[in-house]
Amino acid sequence: MAEQSPKFDVLLSGTVFLDIIFTGLAHQPAAGTEVWSTGLGSSPGGIANLAVALSRLQLRTALAAAFGEDVYGDFCWEVLANQENVDLSCSRRFYGWHSPLTVSMAVDRDRSMVTHGHPSPVGPDELLNPPPPTRAAYVHVDLQEERWVSAVKAQGALLFADVGWDPTEKWAPSMLRKLDGYDVFLPNAVEAMSYTREDTPEKAARKLSELVPVVVVTRGGNGAYAVDAANDVTVDVGGLNMAALDPTGAGDVFGAGFVVGTLAGWPLADRVNFANLCAALSVQHFGGSLSAPGWHDIASWWRHLGRRDAAELHSYEFLNNVLPTDSAAMVRRASATIGLRGLN
Repeated sequence: MAEQSPKFDVLLSGTVFLDIIFTGLAHQPAAGTEVWSTGLGSSPGGIANLAVALSRLQLRTALAAAFGEDVYGDFCWEVLANQENVDLSCSRRFYGWHSPLTVSMAVDRDRSMVTHGHPSPVGPDELLNPPPPTRAAYVHVDLQEERWVSAVKAQGALLFADVGWDPTEKWAPSMLRKLDGYDVFLPNAVEAMSYTREDTPEKAARKLSELVPVVVVTRGGNGAYAVDAANDVTVDVGGLNMAALDPTGAGDVFGAGFVVGTLAGWPLADRVNFANLCAALSVQHFGGSLSAPGWHDIASWWRHLGRRDAAELHSYEFLNNVLPTDSAAMVRRASATIGLRGLN
């Protein structure tokens, strides 16, 4: 009897926030002052950024997370499960625990954030006991051991990893030992250079490739640098000239694009270029999750710009072979409010 394929393409676990994003700020507010913004968006955030970005690229995505039984939790659950087709069968609602909240202020192609929340009532190992079969898992690596990660690795899943900002700013190299057994590591330039003590993203990527077979260091609007140590391949991709509205979640969208290319077996250069394009398209919209492009957005960009004889676009010609032949649906963007009731 033939072995059944895994139920999911990607399995995730983490915290879902309600994100409220202000854009169009002339400057950050100073103490004792008030600043008005010209734009406002609301969307699920945190691990939802990655979940939505993966699902919009037609990967079967499952998320294990805690949700509050409040209006914020209702909104995030509704958007993820019903609008974005993220499987929440491993997630749970909790009475008396309120949903975490982040306010993000985008100024001059960067953003500052204020967050409030409390620890989740349960950990991922309780939600994922046992974890469902999956082709891949994307993990935010920290000091806490998670049994579910070892379990999916034993089942043959590929492991993708990223890390977050170190609030102590010590960037202990011992954290890198947690990467043992991972297949792909996707830090940003600050994280990579801080942990390795190297002075360029490229040097940091090469050093990290001694620990993880494939390393991709993102450089914000300046593209990314990737190393595939096993095949002795490096790729240096520059940034795309896009009008940036809000960079929130661009790193997560980049990661989703790289997962798509990896699971499809694309060459390293195509994977990095595709991820770079997905991230560049996302910064044109509010928020992290609902800014993520779908195939319709990617196809529209390529069909509009692909006719130009521009040297920087030649590396995207692989899109002619990977874009869906059917007309992919348009995706929904973040609105200025939540729970907007329709007309009766």
